[in-house]
Parts: sequence; structure tokens; C-alpha cells
Amino acid sequence: MSTTQQGTHSLAFRVMRLCKPSFHVEPPFRIDPTDLFVGEDIFDDPLAASNLPPLLSSHVSKSTDSSDLTYGDRFLLHHPSDAMGFSGLLVLPQSFGAIYLGETFCSYISINNSSNFEVRDVIIKAEIQTERQRILLLDTSKSPVESIRAGGRYDFIVEHDVKELGAHTLVCTALYYDGDGDRKYLPQFFKFVVANPLSVRTKVRTVKETTYLEACIENHTKSNLYMDQVEFDPAPHWSAIVLKVDSADDSTGGREIFKPPILIRSGGGIYNYLYQLKFSSPGSAQVKVEGTNILGKLQITWRTNLGEPGRLQTQQILGTPITRKEIELQILEIPSRINLDRPFLVHLNLTNHTDRKLGPFEVCLSQNSAHEEKTVMINGLQTMALSQVEAFGSTDFHLNLIATKLGVQRISRITVSDKREKKSYDPLPDVEVGIIFAGFNIQYMFSCHLKLVNISSHMYING
Repeated sequence: MSTTQQGTHSLAFRVMRLCKPSFHVEPPFRIDPTDLFVGEDIFDDPLAASNLPPLLSSHVSKSTDSSDLTYGDRFLLHHPSDAMGFSGLLVLPQSFGAIYLGETFCSYISINNSSNFEVRDVIIKAEIQTERQRILLLDTSKSPVESIRAGGRYDFIVEHDVKELGAHTLVCTALYYDGDGDRKYLPQFFKFVVANPLSVRTKVRTVKETTYLEACIENHTKSNLYMDQVEFDPAPHWSAIVLKVDSADDSTGGREIFKPPILIRSGGGIYNYLYQLKFSSPGSAQVKVEGTNILGKLQITWRTNLGEPGRLQTQQILGTPITRKEIELQILEIPSRINLDRPFLVHLNLTNHTDRKLGPFEVCLSQNSAHEEKTVMINGLQTMALSQVEAFGSTDFHLNLIATKLGVQRISRITVSDKREKKSYDPLPDVEVGIIFAGFNIQYMFSCHLKLVNISSHMYING
């Protein structure tokens, strides 16, 4: 850590970081199952290898080439976390190391008196400075250290939960009386940088009334991370279920008594989580209309190899933007039986979702092109007038239609336009209906066209 000192002082700060030791890993080495029975020297002596018992000699012939008695076919331990790479020893930290967001920064601070005189009434302060704030960690103003003898020291420990990325400065200051009785002020600055331990990438997909959230977590540290908890905290009116491949759906609201942590390896290890989100309350439809698209946020906790904890909370995750409709037109009822060339009524509702009065309106069946054939059209005047609709109000009306073609036909492009604002809204989605003959028309057609003629005699029958 870099330090800055002003003037000549009797006191000086020494800052050390408190953290767990690391495992001591032996260099990778090769082993062979035969070594358990005859020792590894057997591979260096061709004559001894030829005198092995039949069972072992067959294994040697399979595992090694007779022309190459090297160790090329033995097992190599590639990863430091492999069990046989550990020696059982621990290594104390040799440097300040990396500090990551979500961890607890713990520092052992010692203020040393390097002079030949005793210093008295020492007021010590320690604080963390970031780009946004200053956080006081220690202040002995109310109970100063009475004295620090020549060659002595005063030690203390400070802790800080790291919640910001970027440059941090640990500021240590001392106000004291030196051996000459002069009041002196000592500031020292220790700088460090906080990095992001992991990245969270999200994807949101909506299928009908269900939203799926995929979260990809990548480890950027040099240590394995064991995920204790990766839970999605849904926004109001939403419920979340985590989807798993190897087990039944498990709600994020319930916790297991024992849930083994998920390992994400160091240096770019990745793990994916999938959540299913749904509206949880009957009144959620109103929230959707108002245009909010906040889904919630992820709560992530983990531990490193020797149990150091870490915790992060993501920002609010946004779903698919929901456009707010000023006017909503919907069909309430369509007759179950629609006859060809016979008028029928469609029951519709027009709702005003704004806080102001809108209208008057016109309702019509618009066309995409002049050549488009309309099989279902308005019976009578081609536009229907509607009066104004109050703020957040609605009105019901019936549209008189008639079908001109048999079979499955579409009622398409029912459009509402505001006469005062000269504005047209999106047309109503197409609705398919079945058109049939009226019963008496069928009987009439058969009675009028049934005719039997005998052309081989003078008699004929005319139905």
C-alpha cells in the first residue's frame, strides 16, 4: 500500500491486511497404479519389468509402450484443487492482495513511536474515503491514548463492508504531543482498488403470461467461489420460481435445511440460473397497464476456499417494456350462430386509461388496401359515432355487422379514431367466426332445384 507522510514525526502508521491463509499446493506430479505394488523404479529397468507377475505385466503392457518406458502415460494433476496436489500446509499472505466488492475489508493498524521520547494524549482516527462518501472506522477523540513510550506501539483493528467499486483510500491520522511538548498532526494515506468479483448477465423472455429470467454468473477472481445463495427477490405483484434440471420446481421463498453450495471455478467459471416469473395478485393487471417493467433483483452470497464470506445485490432487473395504452377496445360477446347475409350484433367495450376526458370517437372497419375483400362488413353506415369517455371510464356499444361469404371468416381491423384530436388507435386484433346458411334457405334451395326428367318416354316428373 502506498503511504504519504508530511514533515518529521515521532509516530508512523503501519497497515496490514487481515485475511485467511491459502493452501500450499505442491508442483504437479505423475502417478501410476502399478507404483502401489512394485514401486516406480520398475519402469527404469526393462529386465525387471519383464519379470512381473502376469496380472501386473498385462497392466504394464497396456499402460506403457515396450519401446518407451517413460512416464508419458501416467496421470497428471492439472488443477491446484485436485486432492493429491495439497500438502496439508497453509501459506500466510505475502502481499496486500486483491479486494473485491461484497467482501469485508479487515485491517490491522499499528502506530509506532520510533523516537527516543514518549508521546502523550494521542487522538487516532481512521476512515475510508471513496468517490461518494467518507466512512469513519475509528475515533479516539473522547478517550485519547494516554501515552506511547519510546519504541512502543499502539495496535487496533478496523473493518469495513466494501459496497463500492473503484479507488478507496484508508486515511489514518494522529494528533499528539511529542517529547518537546509540541502539538503535531500526522496524516497518512493508504490506497487500494476494489474490483468486481463476478459479473451477472441477464436475459428476459416473455411467453404469453409467463416471464423467464436467465442469470449467468461468471467468477472473475483467482479463487473458487462457493455459491451459498443465489435468490431472486421479485418486485411487488410478482412471484418467482427457480427452475432446475435435476429436481422439481422449487420456490425461492422456501429454503432447504441443507443446500450444498454450487462451485464456480476461478478465472472465468460460469453457472446459469433460470427463474419463472408470474403475476401473483389479481390486481396485477392494473400494474401492467400502468407501464411498470421492474421484475426484481438478485441476492447473491458466497464463500471462498477457506470460508471468507461475500455478498452482492444486483440493481433492479427490467423486463420487456410495457407500453401504456390510452384507449383500449375489446370484444365482450359475439353470437354463437351467425347466418349468411343476415345482420348480427357484436358487443364491444371502449376504455379510457388516461386521466383526462377523450372523444368523441368514430368506429369503422378500415382496410389495408383498396383491393382488399371484406367478407364481414358493417351493416348500414360505415362509421359509428361514440360520445366522449370520462377519465378512467368506459362505455359499451354494439356494432351491427353482416357476413357475405360462407365458412370461417375474419372480423378484422375494427378501428377507433378520436375526432377531436384527429388520431387513430391500433385496430382490434382479428377474430375468426363461422358463417352458415339459414335453415329455411337450405330447404328452399332443395325444393326449388330438385327436378327429375325421364327423357326415354313421353312422361316426366317435375318436382
